[in-house]
Amino acid sequence: MTERIKCAIVGASGYTGQELLRLLLVHPQVELVAATSRQEAGKPLSAVFPRFRKLPGAELPFMEPDPDAIAATGAQAAFLALPHGVAAEIATALLERGLKVIDLSADFRLSDADVYEEFYGHPHPAPALLDEAVYGLPEIRAGAIREARLVASPGCYPTSILLPLIPLLEASLIDPATIVANSMSGVSGAGKKADVSLLFCECNESVRAYGIPKHRHLSEIEQELSIAAGESVVITFIPHLVPVNSGIATSTTAKLTEGIDPAAIGEALESAYGDAAFVRLLGKGGCADTKNVTRTNFIDIGWAHDARTGRVILTSAEDNLGKGAGSQAVQSFNLIFGLPETAGLQTA
Repeated sequence: MTERIKCAIVGASGYTGQELLRLLLVHPQVELVAATSRQEAGKPLSAVFPRFRKLPGAELPFMEPDPDAIAATGAQAAFLALPHGVAAEIATALLERGLKVIDLSADFRLSDADVYEEFYGHPHPAPALLDEAVYGLPEIRAGAIREARLVASPGCYPTSILLPLIPLLEASLIDPATIVANSMSGVSGAGKKADVSLLFCECNESVRAYGIPKHRHLSEIEQELSIAAGESVVITFIPHLVPVNSGIATSTTAKLTEGIDPAAIGEALESAYGDAAFVRLLGKGGCADTKNVTRTNFIDIGWAHDARTGRVILTSAEDNLGKGAGSQAVQSFNLIFGLPETAGLQTA
């Protein structure tokens, strides 16, 4: 058997950290050697998360997030499931110690430190690394991810918006100025924190928009759409909180470019993702449903053309903790280490 790759999860006790634990504890090519949590340090993983009892590696104790201690475990790669502003410091320290880093925070998603400060409210903590970081959309940047030592794993909302739109913008099929994206996310997207607005009685039987008109994820969405379009793209993005644990449903509309046959939409998506392991195309008239993607690394994409308005309607669904976070990060890890892209991720 090929020697397994030693991995660390930094910030392993949150929702995304728990998803990474779920995936990496059973990944056939991974040996989990470090899982950090200041709050749970010293406790076995199985004591904090009883669902993992009797899995190989589940008795590993949580440890403090000390870069020297993490490196001393022999870890070759580290997944950072930390808040923005916190991840950059430990990412820098782990890179200096020779680890590959897959960061699930927003700290390295933006190439411009000024844009980061505009959207996140403080100067970038490690601007020297921004040029090196690879934005980790595996379906778009697989080649760059394979060569990377620092991957910035995309946000959950951006993944659901970017994957349907990028092929259409690259082919000039839609007018970038007319893009409007409406997304709905499960409550786990807010992270594991004490917040009155996230209590069961505040969320249950209720749906609300939030973060308007300038949600932080707009920064990376517009950055990546601008690259695809070859021009500056500014969109309207309206996120909503819905009373489910996980899952994101996004509906995006844009004007079809004049003179374009609507069938070109389906052809562009098929050309881009027909062979993609984790993109499932629902075709014309298909409406993506979160129940079909939760606890998986799949994103489902459907489309329609409204002849009355001349607009294209794109629907997508993913798990915000999966394709929008933990499992997409593992997909990038597989690419970095030359493993099959699907390793440890083929779940239905």
